[in-house]
Amino acid sequence: MNFDLINGKPFRLMWSQPDDRLRKSGVGNIFIKNLDKSIDNRALFYLFSAFGNILSCKVVCDDNGSKGYAYVHFDSLAAANRAIWHMNGVRLNNRQVYVGRFKFPEERAAEVRTRDRATFTNVFVKNLGDDMDDEKLKEIFSEYGSIERVKVIRDASGKSKCFGFVRYETHEAAQKSVLDLHGKTIYGKVLHVGRAQKKIERLADLRRRFERLKLKDKSRSPGVPIYIKNLDESIDDEKLKEEFSSFGSISRAKVMTEVGQGKGFGVICFSSFEEATKAVDEMNGHVLGSKPLNVMLGQARHRW
Repeated sequence: MNFDLINGKPFRLMWSQPDDRLRKSGVGNIFIKNLDKSIDNRALFYLFSAFGNILSCKVVCDDNGSKGYAYVHFDSLAAANRAIWHMNGVRLNNRQVYVGRFKFPEERAAEVRTRDRATFTNVFVKNLGDDMDDEKLKEIFSEYGSIERVKVIRDASGKSKCFGFVRYETHEAAQKSVLDLHGKTIYGKVLHVGRAQKKIERLADLRRRFERLKLKDKSRSPGVPIYIKNLDESIDDEKLKEEFSSFGSISRAKVMTEVGQGKGFGVICFSSFEEATKAVDEMNGHVLGSKPLNVMLGQARHRW
């Protein structure tokens, strides 16, 4: 019955592994990408079962079907190495697939960080004024070198989210702009300027920060809290919860008040780290009411 459909979705059956050290170590786990969307869990299982005993096998999907990548976990490193040796670069349904050793997000983020620090050309800028546009931003940063593209990020209504990106032609120009403009006051605003991070780096940084918070506070309340600053005065508890509910299960949502008036910040508690980091990643800079939000992971020691 492995991979049979239940309510339209394939389910996976595997032997229970009471000792989770093998799973957590990543030994025998491989990553496959550039898969044709016609390849499902069952097809992937039969393709790779020739190389050894498979503990688990999964094609990553969303509502539109396969996302083009998958994971296969063998019971031994030797089996995983055989699969990589024979299948990496092979064409499956006219698509050349990549097959390699599985890497934990922190490991991949470290590789990206090391590589990009020496070669980055894309610069992230935040704390921009509401009236900052692409031309003004380009004028500020063009002093440091030739620019390929400038973009101030805006919401659906066209209002600035107060952050943007500048992409230079050379790494030297990008690095010089970061060194010179970070912390500098432009049009009354103190700019934050740094190397633009990949999404995997941002998530890894958030995870590390969260782990540090856990070590500092063993008596935290259940769930994963995030802080929201720069809230519009019109936002109350219900409105705050409604805006963030699409990211996961919320146990609490609280706008801090004083004499019945909002103090401009609040706290939301999600049920998991993944939900919280997704909310931080997508809602930071999002305009709610009339103000762009500042969203970050919070410490769970507070009692509301």
